[in-house]
Amino acid sequence: MLLLVKSGGEKAVADWQACFRGADPRLDVRSWTDPSVRPEDVRYVLVWEPEEGRLGRMPGLRAVFSSAAGVDHITRVADWPRHLPLIRMGGDDTAQRMGEYIAWACLSLLRDTRHFALGQAEARWAHRETPFSAPRRRVGIMGLGNLGAAAAKMLQGLNFPVQGWARSRKDLPGVRSFAGSAELPEFLATTDILVCLLPSTPETAGLIDAALLARLPAGAGLVSAGRGQHVVVPDLLAALDAGHLSGAVMDVFVQEPLPKESPLWTHPRITITPHVASLASRRERAAYVAGAIAAQEAGQPLPNLYDPERGY
Repeated sequence: MLLLVKSGGEKAVADWQACFRGADPRLDVRSWTDPSVRPEDVRYVLVWEPEEGRLGRMPGLRAVFSSAAGVDHITRVADWPRHLPLIRMGGDDTAQRMGEYIAWACLSLLRDTRHFALGQAEARWAHRETPFSAPRRRVGIMGLGNLGAAAAKMLQGLNFPVQGWARSRKDLPGVRSFAGSAELPEFLATTDILVCLLPSTPETAGLIDAALLARLPAGAGLVSAGRGQHVVVPDLLAALDAGHLSGAVMDVFVQEPLPKESPLWTHPRITITPHVASLASRRERAAYVAGAIAAQEAGQPLPNLYDPERGY
């Protein structure tokens, strides 16, 4: 079965091929730009930001895989095949890495590591006492799917109190669940560190704006690791500059790579990472895709299917 890969550029193709050989040697893995490939022979694709006009010219395609957890980079392409399964990246390693990232980010805000990093860059002994320990800072997670649940479990292991908000109520051990727009104000008012892991949908675009940030307690922190479209950047900067927010850790942005001229890079209260929060190794992702392809071929249920009704 022929699988085309567009993730990491041409330099990554050989590594993808080696990883898929280890996962399922029956798969014939080729580069997205391989001129010898006939479109009608392609059965599966693993892609990041496919260009217009390619997916629609593959009549034998059976499923589309996103190389990351988000799929909006695929669904915004006019000719993506809506009749086929669209599968978000997942697996145990993806959830593990997201949990690690959120735990690190919340600890970074708790201990104000941005302050110390700026001091180190200037060879300055930037001594500062941090006023709180984990049990005194409640983390509120927006989005309690597999990734949010993994993050909640790790945060609880660090003795952070954890609560969550989602469209529908969730049942996670030790996590207070808020649901729907009616319960959002109370969720925000009792959240000291806000973690956004929501998907990108029309309803969530621009959700983290001045009005939402104002509902957080003074001195709250923000971790943005869902999609860049959630955060209204000028509103975030204004909340930080006014002192209402104490800091932010940001992994996702509307434009990626983040332009050099962005004020986010140099803000003293913001820590930037380059969209790496839940990025599993190619070996792990290849194993996940190979397993899903085997399930598809056997007529079994597929994991992490995109639901157009929900928008994720």
